[in-house]
Amino acid sequence: MPGASGVNVEGSCEALCRTLVSQNGLQRETADISQSVLYTSLMGLLLVTDNECFLNAVVQCLSHTRGLRDYCLVQSYRHEKFSKEEAKLMEAFSQVLSGLWDVNEGDTVVNPRQFYNIFKEAVPYFSGYSQQDAQEFLRFLLDKLHTEINRRPYVRRTGKEPEQKYARILSEEAVAMWKKHLERDDSRIVLFSGQLRSSLHCSVCSHYSNTFDVFCDLSLPIPKVTLRECLDLFSQEEKLDKENSPMCERCNRRTECTKRLSIQRFPQVIVIDLNRFTTARWSISKSTVYVSFPLTNLDLGPYGPVDCLYDLYAICNHAGTVNMGHYTACCSDENGWCFYNDSVTPVSENHLQTNQAYVLFYQ
Repeated sequence: MPGASGVNVEGSCEALCRTLVSQNGLQRETADISQSVLYTSLMGLLLVTDNECFLNAVVQCLSHTRGLRDYCLVQSYRHEKFSKEEAKLMEAFSQVLSGLWDVNEGDTVVNPRQFYNIFKEAVPYFSGYSQQDAQEFLRFLLDKLHTEINRRPYVRRTGKEPEQKYARILSEEAVAMWKKHLERDDSRIVLFSGQLRSSLHCSVCSHYSNTFDVFCDLSLPIPKVTLRECLDLFSQEEKLDKENSPMCERCNRRTECTKRLSIQRFPQVIVIDLNRFTTARWSISKSTVYVSFPLTNLDLGPYGPVDCLYDLYAICNHAGTVNMGHYTACCSDENGWCFYNDSVTPVSENHLQTNQAYVLFYQ
């Protein structure tokens, strides 16, 4: 919205931090403001930009991610990050969250223009006025924030990790790979990170091999009508012919095999994007299939090594077409759900599940 007035958030983040620490007895390292006076403030502080509704929706969802929000508001990253360089994007992002959660400002509009300008400097791909994808923005944003506040020194990756010639116990191998990941990448953004297991079964010698990869979101196909069915399809066994299969460790050649994906390590916050957009050779199409999803007790135990339940706390919606779309958000707090669009209104749980649901945030 051109010309919209914005709250002056310069310096307010530090003042808010002092208030939290001094009046509520919070520690910077362990702060949880969910039970403080700040958490009872009105969530209707609206982000306003020209036409970057994708940014508005994603930032609202992230501002309701407790582990990230609390960390930003008490500015723990300032003394945790390894780099001596200023965390410009993280500072700007934290200022936006500070404005959104400032109980003294009332129903004030927060303008994230400075934050978005800094982000575009880091990711020029988002410059210009073309339609942008909220999920892509989320991935780039989390990656850039992590780079700035990483507690580990930068280590240039030399390529693919060497394969284990002799298989260890599966759980030991997974733990070793996760430990190696944290030796290079360790920041508060890791709360979004989990570990995928890809299991290959050779049809010739029956050898099983496993690889482990870090993921920050699950992108699910949606030819089905429930989230459970989408997850089943994601983890369904897939047959690979010789041309598309990797080398069998035992046969030492490409063979027909089967592949199955599962979750080896569950993240604290799991982001699920329903893959509504499909790229063909000359065009992009959007699926408007209605997918039902649980608001509480999402059970991912069948897709991993242990039982794990999640509750939904935010939804990023996409309405319209590929070229004429609009993003909104639905976010939950202890007082219920709110719908974030050009205004902020309460919304009942019965109206959360629509065919516009695009990115789901569970914790």
